Amino acid sequence: MKILKSILRIIVSILLITGLGFAVFLAWATLKDYRPAGIERLKVNGEGMPLTGVADTLSLLTWNIGYGGLGKEMDFFYEGGKKVRPSAEDFGRYFSGIMGSLTHSGYPDFVFIQEVDRQSKRSRYIDEAAMIDSIFNGYSSVYATNYRAGFVPIPLSDPMGQVEAGLLTLSRYRPSEAERVSYPSSYSWPKRLFMLDRCFILSRIKISGHADLVLINTHNSAFSDAADMRKKELALLRKAIMDEYAKGNYVIAGGDWNQNPLPFNPDSITDRNKTHRITPPIPADFLPTGWQWACDLTRVTNRDVNEPYMKGHTGTTIIDFYVVSPNVEVLGVNTLQQDFEYSDHRAVGMRVRLER
Repeated sequence: MKILKSILRIIVSILLITGLGFAVFLAWATLKDYRPAGIERLKVNGEGMPLTGVADTLSLLTWNIGYGGLGKEMDFFYEGGKKVRPSAEDFGRYFSGIMGSLTHSGYPDFVFIQEVDRQSKRSRYIDEAAMIDSIFNGYSSVYATNYRAGFVPIPLSDPMGQVEAGLLTLSRYRPSEAERVSYPSSYSWPKRLFMLDRCFILSRIKISGHADLVLINTHNSAFSDAADMRKKELALLRKAIMDEYAKGNYVIAGGDWNQNPLPFNPDSITDRNKTHRITPPIPADFLPTGWQWACDLTRVTNRDVNEPYMKGHTGTTIIDFYVVSPNVEVLGVNTLQQDFEYSDHRAVGMRVRLER
């Protein structure tokens, strides 16, 4: 009986210590929680030229690089896979491939990048934003945090650990100002302590003698429990682009929308990938008449990460694209054929002309 009582006391002590430790951890995480303002002015780094007139052609590129951790061999535990992070060897190959792809991109006038790590265990604590910025000599750059957690404790068997990530906008032409605009969040405590604080970057470029060019780099919510947030995010983004266009400005919004563009049809895909729709769809009245969905409807841009990528077997879809105001002429959109070698997304390029 004495032995049994001793065992029970030990068990109770362990449970109390564990509970106290977890409470202390939650208190620490709450104190350290990243709580950005609704709108924050961002620092514009680098140089960049003035845009002195309406150029004949402007080029853009958008790419969710998956922090260099979601190349073709990877699956991801959040979406039905098992892995948390790639091996050091795979990460090195993925990120080197991303850097090489950007170097050989032809240096578009504007580059929107999502899921860029700065200080994360999953990417070996490399400042990816600084490394990418370094290869775009003469460009301006703007960075906005959308994921900051001192320690993500899941999965318990191999915690994700520290995460610092965000969006990066690179521009050949220097913005007069840039803002981080927060998307609304519906996550309750304590879940919100370990989830993304999503946002978009709005960059404003003054054009001598013309209206402003307004560029929006966005990364919208993805997970199935975020349906309410996705609806609110779209409403906020729609208001922003409509308000800017009402001022007479040129507006281009692009990035990882985590939803299909309205013209998307799986039957139109010609690259032999297995495709699917994402529900619910973007509301049919999201864009008024004259606005354009700028996307390559024949090639997928994103693959599921519940398994390593296998062409024709792994699910794919289109979620990376642009929305363009009526005073911008779309000259062409091209999805780069990278076969998800380095990221679970493909880069999407676009050429446009601003109407005089």
